[in-house]
Amino acid sequence: MSNPVQLMLREQYSTPEQQRETATFGMWIFLATEIMLFGGLFTAFTVYRLGHPVGFDEGSKDMSIVLGSVNTAVLITSSLTMALSIYSAAVGKLVRTYYLLLITAAIGIVFLIIKFTEYYQHYLAHKVPGIWFESSSPHAASMQLFYVFYFAMTGLHAIHMTIGITLVVLFAFRTAAGSFDAEYHTPLETIGLYWHFVDIVWVFLFAIFYISGLHT
Repeated sequence: MSNPVQLMLREQYSTPEQQRETATFGMWIFLATEIMLFGGLFTAFTVYRLGHPVGFDEGSKDMSIVLGSVNTAVLITSSLTMALSIYSAAVGKLVRTYYLLLITAAIGIVFLIIKFTEYYQHYLAHKVPGIWFESSSPHAASMQLFYVFYFAMTGLHAIHMTIGITLVVLFAFRTAAGSFDAEYHTPLETIGLYWHFVDIVWVFLFAIFYISGLHT
């Protein structure tokens, strides 16, 4: 079993605080690149939506507001369990940390199941962009463009969720193996930042893809 005391301070750092600040800063730099990635997609979506407002609203009208709202609640709950797991690690309650991490991962899996259920519904409704897309609307081309953004952006988000779930499960097993304690749990804090970022991105995705079509 790993010794948390040995893992606490790497040789390139002079103090545990310096190591913790460096790891956190590194994660923020990574998240900054993610913000630029998603920011570019959100900007492109905004530009095209301004040019094709009716078609985008018709595409948004086809979204399941119920499933979207449930998934939003699911991810907000996962942010809570993630925050509680980090707090539990900070106070030395590692068994609770282990179970909270597994619960967080399980909630993330529920999110993906609901999301892919939506994808399947879109497939059955012939709303997948390309040769499978069908619509009798005079704004069909704009609607298809909406779905291009929808599948690209929510698909990219689903990839990030899958990576996050994998890492959370990995850190849960590392917690059970004794790799962390109240003094050293920096990796849990960094994965927590990543998880919260992915959750926040979904809130914006929910807003642009699900809510805008409610008034039509």
